Amino acid sequence: MPTIEHKGTKLAYEEKGSGTPAFVFVHGWTCDRSFFAAQAEHFAQRHRVVSIDLRGHGESDKPQGPYPITAYADDIAHLITTLRLGKVVAVGHSMGGITVLQLGAAHPDKVAAIVMVDPAPLVFPPDLKGAIDQMVSAIESGNQEPRRQFIADALFLPTSDKKLVDRVLKVMMAAPPHVAGAAMKGILAFDGPAVAKQCSVPALHLAGATPLNPPHLMSQWLPKVVNGWTVGAGHFNMMETPDQVNSMIEGFLRHHV
Repeated sequence: MPTIEHKGTKLAYEEKGSGTPAFVFVHGWTCDRSFFAAQAEHFAQRHRVVSIDLRGHGESDKPQGPYPITAYADDIAHLITTLRLGKVVAVGHSMGGITVLQLGAAHPDKVAAIVMVDPAPLVFPPDLKGAIDQMVSAIESGNQEPRRQFIADALFLPTSDKKLVDRVLKVMMAAPPHVAGAAMKGILAFDGPAVAKQCSVPALHLAGATPLNPPHLMSQWLPKVVNGWTVGAGHFNMMETPDQVNSMIEGFLRHHV
């Protein structure tokens, strides 16, 4: 597995395909690059595609300490420069969704467009924030069961494929507790509306069945955003309905990039 190093942290990535613009796929909290496998395979037919394991995740280094969203975005900017990808289409899911928003705001010279696939809330409702705070406290105290319940109960539909649920749980629960806790704190600390105000690159938002960011609010924060909405999928819509997601990304590129 190829790696690059940024500020002492080794970052693993996978590369395939050729053609411009290049794509960079950015997974979510406690996930890894495999979660965008269907999209990487699809877009590699015509584009250069890079899928990264964020710091703390997959085969990348997992240092102790904070995991702010800015650090992920800076890692990706370094990857884009090092691999000479040019201006990329940065596609991120959940935590990766707000990471590509940060990337577009802080490094617009490296970004042709961003795609936020059911991104983490740009503003957390108080009740959800309270529940997440309790989950983080449990993770840090050594109790991983609330984390498991959150993934299984809150991120899928009752109709979701149980084999997919089990596969996602296996990967996400394998993430070290120090990463799971610190990364979730990084999500909670992210000021989504302020970063959105600074982001002027073309943006697509693809909501799941129950959007973490209602499209009308996303349009307030990012007035030029293009909103899409998958049918029949929970939070992991790129895995549950890959054809819908791929088709909407293609349409966005044709008409807006």
